Amino acid sequence: MQLQNPTAEIFVPDKLPVAKALKRITHLGIGAHQDDLEFMAFGGIAECYASKSKWFGGVTCTDGSGSARSGKFKNFSDAQMMTIRRREQNAAAKIGKYGAMIQLNYPSRAVKNPNDDSLKNDLKEILAATSPEIIYTHNPADKHETHVAICVAALQAMRELPRAQRPKRVIGCEVWRDLDWLSDENKIVMDVSAHEQLAARLNKIFKSQIASGKRYDLAVAGRRFANATFSNPHATDKARQLIFGMDLSPIAFDETLDIVDFVHNYIEKFRADVRQKLLKQLGR
Repeated sequence: MQLQNPTAEIFVPDKLPVAKALKRITHLGIGAHQDDLEFMAFGGIAECYASKSKWFGGVTCTDGSGSARSGKFKNFSDAQMMTIRRREQNAAAKIGKYGAMIQLNYPSRAVKNPNDDSLKNDLKEILAATSPEIIYTHNPADKHETHVAICVAALQAMRELPRAQRPKRVIGCEVWRDLDWLSDENKIVMDVSAHEQLAARLNKIFKSQIASGKRYDLAVAGRRFANATFSNPHATDKARQLIFGMDLSPIAFDETLDIVDFVHNYIEKFRADVRQKLLKQLGR
């Protein structure tokens, strides 16, 4: 597999040869930053963790140089932060028993450049080498521009593969916007209640962010607990922690679909639901 960036790294926690490690991947997470996989794709990590036949593989696209920093990391250079964040991501791969962890090491400005195909081409190489059944990536309605860029690049890469090589399922996940606004019939619901301890261990790995004043470890767990409780107003809780996803499979399978229109249809459905409920109560 030939990656575009000479500083890209492929880490295999159990030391299996790289080609074999990649070939065994069944669930692949494609995230923007170090820690995004653990926050958004934990459903896949948990599913593979204790399985003998399923393997989670991770792809982190950016280099971590733009990380917020304060406290003990306040005076760290971009280069130092890149080293620390890469180390943290590999540590998470060890704890989560990933089949492989790929760090592409692009600056954010590069992945946000719509005229640069480097990331898309790297992702095509990775997809061809892994042939995963399920892909987890950012959802296209995310608040963070870099996350949206990763989602678009991943979808474009999938759409350029032969149909037989495309994943069976593609899930757009929550990070900088949650997905509770999706109608229930359109949500992919991932119950991760049985793996709270593993989730906590993974989230706490990213000390460079937590110590710098971003309590992602608490925020991510809080969102999952909230999803479980607020998912149904008419029934008692059936789960302790839920992650919501957007089904992006139709976009990956049908390259004639417009990505913007696809997402806008979900937003329009939400708008119409809010409007209908208000009109009903106002007697209009």
